[in-house]
Amino acid sequence: MMAALLLRRDKRTTAAHLKADLQRADNSSGLRQLRELLDTVLDPERGSDPDPEGLDWCKWLLAGGDAFDEFCRTVRSYDNATLCGLVWTANFVAYRCRTCGISPCMSLCAECFNNSDHTGHDFNMFRSQAGGACDCGDGNVMKESGFCSRHRLKTGENVPSVPWDLLLMSEMVLPRFIITIIQYLRDGYTEPESAADRDLQKVLQQLEPHISFLEELTKMGGAMRTVLTKILTNQQTFKELSMGQEENVFAKRNYEKYLSALKSSGLVSVEEKGAGGAGAGTATDTSAGAGALSLLGATAAASLEDSSKEEDQDGLQGVGQRKRVKLSSSTKDPSIMDTLKHKCFLEELLFWTIKYEFPQKMVTFLLNMLPDQDYKITFTKTFVQHYAFIMKTLMKSHESDTMSNRIVHISVQLFSNEELARHVTEECHLLDIMVTVLLYMMESCLIKSELQDEENNRHVVVNCGEALLKNNTYWPLVSDFINILSHQSVAKRFLEDRSLLLLWMSFVSYFQGMNLNKRELNEHVEFESQTYYAAFAAELEACAQPMWGLLTHCKVKETQDYTKTVVRYCLETLQMWFDAIGFVDEPSLNQLTFHLPLHRYYAMFLSKGVKCQGLDLDSLLPDQEMLMKIMVHPLQIQASLSEIHSNMWVRNGLQIKGQAMTYVQSHFCNSMIDPDIYLLQVCASRLDPDYFISSVFERFKVVDLLTMASQHQNAVLDSEQERPMLEGALTFLVILSSLRIHLGMSDDEILRAEMVSQLCMNDRTHSSLLDLIPENPNPKSGVVPGSCSFEEMLSAVADFKAPVFEPGGSMQQGMYTPKAEVWEKEFDPIMVILRTVYRRDVQSAMDRYTAFLKQSGVNTGNPWPPYKERTPLHPCYRGLARLLHCKTLHIVIFTLLYKIWMDHQNMSEHVLCMVLYLIELGLDNQVQDDKVEEEPCIEEHCHDSWFPGTSLLSNLHHVINFVRVRVPETAPEVERKRERERERETPPSTSSESAGFGQNLREAQVFSLVAERRRKFQEIINRSNHEASQAVRPKSSSSRWLPPGSPPQLVTEILEIRESMLSLLVKLHQKLSAKQNSLSLSWLAEVDPAHHAHGDGLTAIERILAKAAARSRHSKRCLQEICGKVCPPVPPKKNSPGDKKSMDKEERRQRARERQQKLLAEFASRQKSFMETAMDVESPEADAVMDVGSTEPLESEVLYDCVICGQSGPSTEDRPTGLVVLLQASSVLGHRCRSDTPKRLPTTDEEHIYPEDTCGATNDVRLSLMQRYFKDSSCLQSVSVGWDGGVYVQTCGHTLHIDCHKSYMESLRNDQVLQGFSVDKGEFTCPLCRQFANSVLPCRPGRGMETGAWHTPSTKSLSTLVKEVEDLQEQLGIFPVSASVKQRDPILAESNLSKEMESVIKDIKNTTQKKYMDYGKNPGSPDNDFLFMYSVARTNLELELVHRGGDLCSGGASAAAKRSCLNQLFHVLAMHMRLYSIDSAYNPWTRLTQTTHSREPEFCDDERPEVPMLFRDVPSLLIIFILTMPQPLRKEHFTCVVKVLYSLQFTQALAALSIRFSREERLSWSNTGAAKKNMPNSDKSWESLLGHVISELTKAKDVYDTNSEEAFVLSSSVWSPQSIEFTLQQFCLPFLRLSCLLQHHLYGDSLPGCLVEEEFSLLTGCLSLTGSVQSSGSMSSAACLDWNFNAFDLINQWCSEVVALSSTPSQQSVSLLVQDPQWAAPRLLHLPDNYNTIFQFYHRKSCTSCGKTPKDPALCLVCGAFVCLKGHCCKQQGVCECVLHSQHCGAATGIFLLVNASVIIIIRGHRFCLWGSVYLDAHGEEDRDLRRGKPLYLCEERYRVLEQQWVSHTFDHINKRWGPHYNGL
Repeated sequence: MMAALLLRRDKRTTAAHLKADLQRADNSSGLRQLRELLDTVLDPERGSDPDPEGLDWCKWLLAGGDAFDEFCRTVRSYDNATLCGLVWTANFVAYRCRTCGISPCMSLCAECFNNSDHTGHDFNMFRSQAGGACDCGDGNVMKESGFCSRHRLKTGENVPSVPWDLLLMSEMVLPRFIITIIQYLRDGYTEPESAADRDLQKVLQQLEPHISFLEELTKMGGAMRTVLTKILTNQQTFKELSMGQEENVFAKRNYEKYLSALKSSGLVSVEEKGAGGAGAGTATDTSAGAGALSLLGATAAASLEDSSKEEDQDGLQGVGQRKRVKLSSSTKDPSIMDTLKHKCFLEELLFWTIKYEFPQKMVTFLLNMLPDQDYKITFTKTFVQHYAFIMKTLMKSHESDTMSNRIVHISVQLFSNEELARHVTEECHLLDIMVTVLLYMMESCLIKSELQDEENNRHVVVNCGEALLKNNTYWPLVSDFINILSHQSVAKRFLEDRSLLLLWMSFVSYFQGMNLNKRELNEHVEFESQTYYAAFAAELEACAQPMWGLLTHCKVKETQDYTKTVVRYCLETLQMWFDAIGFVDEPSLNQLTFHLPLHRYYAMFLSKGVKCQGLDLDSLLPDQEMLMKIMVHPLQIQASLSEIHSNMWVRNGLQIKGQAMTYVQSHFCNSMIDPDIYLLQVCASRLDPDYFISSVFERFKVVDLLTMASQHQNAVLDSEQERPMLEGALTFLVILSSLRIHLGMSDDEILRAEMVSQLCMNDRTHSSLLDLIPENPNPKSGVVPGSCSFEEMLSAVADFKAPVFEPGGSMQQGMYTPKAEVWEKEFDPIMVILRTVYRRDVQSAMDRYTAFLKQSGVNTGNPWPPYKERTPLHPCYRGLARLLHCKTLHIVIFTLLYKIWMDHQNMSEHVLCMVLYLIELGLDNQVQDDKVEEEPCIEEHCHDSWFPGTSLLSNLHHVINFVRVRVPETAPEVERKRERERERETPPSTSSESAGFGQNLREAQVFSLVAERRRKFQEIINRSNHEASQAVRPKSSSSRWLPPGSPPQLVTEILEIRESMLSLLVKLHQKLSAKQNSLSLSWLAEVDPAHHAHGDGLTAIERILAKAAARSRHSKRCLQEICGKVCPPVPPKKNSPGDKKSMDKEERRQRARERQQKLLAEFASRQKSFMETAMDVESPEADAVMDVGSTEPLESEVLYDCVICGQSGPSTEDRPTGLVVLLQASSVLGHRCRSDTPKRLPTTDEEHIYPEDTCGATNDVRLSLMQRYFKDSSCLQSVSVGWDGGVYVQTCGHTLHIDCHKSYMESLRNDQVLQGFSVDKGEFTCPLCRQFANSVLPCRPGRGMETGAWHTPSTKSLSTLVKEVEDLQEQLGIFPVSASVKQRDPILAESNLSKEMESVIKDIKNTTQKKYMDYGKNPGSPDNDFLFMYSVARTNLELELVHRGGDLCSGGASAAAKRSCLNQLFHVLAMHMRLYSIDSAYNPWTRLTQTTHSREPEFCDDERPEVPMLFRDVPSLLIIFILTMPQPLRKEHFTCVVKVLYSLQFTQALAALSIRFSREERLSWSNTGAAKKNMPNSDKSWESLLGHVISELTKAKDVYDTNSEEAFVLSSSVWSPQSIEFTLQQFCLPFLRLSCLLQHHLYGDSLPGCLVEEEFSLLTGCLSLTGSVQSSGSMSSAACLDWNFNAFDLINQWCSEVVALSSTPSQQSVSLLVQDPQWAAPRLLHLPDNYNTIFQFYHRKSCTSCGKTPKDPALCLVCGAFVCLKGHCCKQQGVCECVLHSQHCGAATGIFLLVNASVIIIIRGHRFCLWGSVYLDAHGEEDRDLRRGKPLYLCEERYRVLEQQWVSHTFDHINKRWGPHYNGL
């Protein structure tokens, strides 16, 4: 009722009236009126979609009578916020500064970043992926020094307080507005089951204006945010409004909808809670203490009572029962699981935001409020309260990617703040919630593990094929978890909470053993699953990163207890895991999992505890039996890596190789392989070394190979796999004994080692190095290990190689390469092997090492990997050295040395190398407790074992006499024994001999690795009972059960050896050096181990022997004995031919490889020299052309080589030869300007580029001016076109027969290979040098150049020559090929040659666009064609001049000359020009050489006059004359034409100069000239001529008066004779240069070089304008004049033509007179130094044609145009804007800088290529797509190269990767 009245009034008065009412003390009537009004306006029942009218009302009401904008401004003035808080969405460009950030997630908006000073900081720009908010002003997240000028001042203090009535209406109206939004959200929501086509988007679209309005309010600043916070968090208002009043049916129904939506919000739905029964406990709000937690899941239960007593392990219940993990009663808040309850608007708004899957607008609104502190705290609590529900929704969502981003967008703002994170951890149990939800999430995809005992395995693992893992859906949760663990206070809570740790361990165990691989033995697996990547990502993100997060807080002694707890729980969980998978002692065959996160947790906490917290290792280790179990799986992985590289897993497909690579790859290695190796090192240092070594060889399956026998049977390996597996086992042992990453290296040393190993493989760019060095993988830390910074370390180990250009044009990046001393002292092949993803990198490192040694003069042929001394072991790990001092290893070493010496099969250089490495490691790491001084060995030891003790040093010289081996019956050893027996039978046997032999038998050593290992295992298990160990005899396992039909029976044989390791080493030395006595006695005396650091195998052996001799006297004695005995060594007994063959095969392979490399190298060098000649040397026929002798009158024809058929011969009419050419349209000349400095690219709104002053524009204006006043045909001969869109012709210099070319094109057409060019458009690559081309230019038959008679200096007078030239031009009339000629002379009519010439002309015309050819009034007319043709010649001459640097000072040699084919081009054009005759009446020649009778009466009224001579372009006339006269032209006639034209050019120069004078100067010069007129030679003095020109032109109607006097104040300096002379010379130079160049091409005259000052005199000399070349100083331009007619009369005539132009306005005639022929070289735009300047101005700039901000903005570097790349908005006729612009601006060549990617793309015709970037960072690297966001600076050198390629038109040749763009760019 009341409302109806209010509604009738206009909104403004109503609002004012209500506001007044409400301000009164008794405001009840006002309140009532307002409520009724709002009931009507904001009635959600009114229709399905919200009403814009309501929104409008709200705006007026809030403003309370003012205009809304006015109100906004007022409220803003009370803004007291000190934070920026700007919220952005995905793809926004923001900044991050690591120097200023406290939290690693800190980010700044561009405005705040640019308003603060970050010079020298470590910052980068990035494109936001999930969205974010600006942290400027927030001291919790960043240091105050980084705040911008706006937020540095605490603005809050000086803002006046808000008047109470300002926001009064807002407080009344907004609650109603918000509940309206909520009611719409409730109403619009449908559960997914009920409606298949539920359309949430529609609801959101309708609400868009309302939510935007809220967003607008938040931007009004602090005052309004405070009001909003009050409303959003007020529980009372919520209660009143949420239910709706009783009588309102709609509100009731609406509320019920909301309640039903709430039902499913817990992790456990309501029904299940009842069903859970006693086990679950009854969770109600009151029973906070005894809350229980029930999870949906499949399996395995661990019940954890209050964790003070030891947890008892429940029996695991069967699969299928629900899992119950009862949290200890300390969990205060059972509500994670329960239905949510809402108490205020904020909570319900968040609830709907989640239900609607985080609409962007809502997210932005919620985040925009964050600068308000009260809101931030409430919102964070609300968010945590809804956390489980959020993740539940995420799991069901179809758009999980978008949703993940939006969730993280919010959570990162809340959890990065330590204060806040701690608060919600304490109050809302954030950690409990997170871990529980993580468990809940993973339980949705568990499967039974099949590791070990497939049937009875009770362990469950995640299934990596599930979407949850494959799509990384768990990412937001894990990311939040890592984020909060980065806060120390939170991490400590986590580590102190036992029940949480236990839950976490059970979570980690879900990943233990996931993605199990089973080796395929029979056929190739049919489907290669790619799930492994999901598995690696999951272990890294969900297990390793939280682990690194926790480890960062365990750095000091005080945190010891945390480490102890974690280690204890790890061991317990591991024990449970071993039980669950049914593990006893042997791993199951052919199974492999790379995922052992429990082992790795254990390893990393051990390492941290020992390294940083001073814990004793033994206190953290379990018993021996457990250690043996722990060792098995990591060892299995190492062995499997070797198997994979030995191709034993080849049937599992490529993905298994992918896993092996990922395992060692830089982002994973320190969470995967490093902890594994460390764990194995720990086990090795604590277990019995013999047991460990034998386990290793057994796992690597090479036990059978380790026998002295020359033949053996291997039950598990094929023979080709034995060698790589043996190499793998030995390499692993070397890595195990020498790697020190966790065993005592400091962080700086680790960083250094990592860096060196990466640099040794390849030179690296800075960014790839940063990427390759494993950082502490907690992504939040961003810290590379070590206190010493990355940069300092880099400069210590590497030199920077600045980016260079290769002639091929490929861009090099700035690279770092190892310093020489690094190669010398620090190159560590072992570290390289550990860190290489591809095996070829190891080879690459060795090749680089070899190259370094060669370079530094240490020439060792084929060097071996150098041995590197290690840092000493941390005391805790001393036991590791025992590995090198155990008998088992020594026996293996002895056996292998013997086998290598005996050439047994499957040995290799690498095996020997590793064996020697192990010996040397042993010598360098002595075990302390042994007595080093050897006693003579005690006899009784010998019967049991090969060696007396365990010290390597003493075992080295221990001689082994006999060995008992098991060999197949067919082995050579058996044969030999039989022979011996036969020999023995003949003589009567004496008892003594047989007794001796028997004695040997008893002494012979037997050894079986497997048995040894079993025995040790038994020993360890049965420590207490001695008998057991006695009972097991080593021999027991030597008798093998043999299946029937097996290979030959094994028999036991005894071999006589009589060698020690030392003697074997000496013999190997002899073998390697192929010398009998390679080591003399004296050698030992002078040896120095240091000298032997680098070298091949010989050096290594010498080094070891020297060390042994130095460390033990006994060894020294033995060595001397051995070397003393240097009797010729027994030639190794000939093995069975098979073995020999296999060894030979190896050698043969090696030799073949070497031969192949030699060949390749030779081939490469040939190719290189060919490329050099092809690119740089002048083309063969050009050479021929240059050397032509000028004496003989006639000269033989030029011969051409055809590069297709290889024949050589002249070009004939019937079979013409052609030059391979590339025709391209070019606008390079048109873009020249007058000034030398290039135009700047605009980077502010004030700057602009004006295209009017370019050469192309000026010439266009000139032509159209002429066409307005003069006769069209005459205009078209007075200028040249082709400045824009002219055709440039270049060649690679190779020739081919035109018919050969046609068949070549045919074959290309049929070739199906994808080429980078289009054969249909006539494109091809030169068959010889592969240069891009698109046409063939026919070569004229006959002689190469006009030589001989044509060259002789002329004695005729100029006037005679002038007459001759005139006659020659008259002759032209006979030339056109008319019908009558065809009848008379068919050959002339249509020869192959002329056909080809016509076709080339057609190609030339097709090269450029139509608009660049039609300049006349009637397109296609002969005049037009004529103009286009001679302009082609002009374009090519001008471009060659540009390529020579704009002048001819550099002389003949020039890169441009090699590409030029002007001679041939001229003939083709001349041939074509014969079709046109010049009407003799209009022939300019006569007007140049004689005064004509006045032709005034001939003009009809409409007939326009011809162009006056003084307005004509002289170079154009030159080209017209030369092209239209019969070819070949005698040189004397050429010179004559040049002389005549020079007179005209000089006169034009005088006229142009006179216009620049002031009136007084004109007068005085005119008088001077008049005075000199009568002197002799006055026609060769510029004074007299100038005076004459001035006096003549003064007659013209105001030629001199048009320009007002002021214009000439510019030339304030008075003109001196010198300056006039200089100006005249400069004016004539361009003409002289062109003439000279033309003469050079037509007659082969050389072009001598000179200084710039001498250029004029030199050119006039070359053109024989001067009788004799005068000294340059006195050179006068007028002296070169040679008049064939009275000079003054001619000038009179020329000037009178201008005077007669009464019709042209004088302004125009002046501008036509003052043509300045000089142009600066073409330049690309000048770019700013810092890329950011371009980026900030252009990346948000809106497109000129469509007004939107383009997705991919681009800039034309030629003219600065701003265009959309690929933008559909700017398409015209299906052609996108960049392509259009390239046609318009560069005649189909475009150079564009892509603003968002910093790279340059080139468009050439229908193709495009990525050129690279001209902006590099501080390390000389490109940053394509700005991924790294580091500051980029202009690389002048690259930009010069780009400009040079543009000017020289070589894009097509230099850039290799072209693709078609289909007009889509």
